[in-house]
Amino acid sequence: MTEQQRDQPAGRQPTGAPMSPGDEAPEGTPGTGLAICPSCGGSGRVDGRECAECEGTGKVNVGIGGA
Repeated sequence: MTEQQRDQPAGRQPTGAPMSPGDEAPEGTPGTGLAICPSCGGSGRVDGRECAECEGTGKVNVGIGGA
């Protein structure tokens, strides 16, 4: 078992989904969920340009549950 496999809940593998700079984990990771991007307020744009945090989606993947 690799180090990466041991740190996953219930032995689950990372999803390998692409991440935006504002994401805390790849989408689909247990214990995470989509939230409105705090940088652009969900619009996907900042000062007329694509938001750098969410890459224009208006959403970021963050940890939930506050453990």
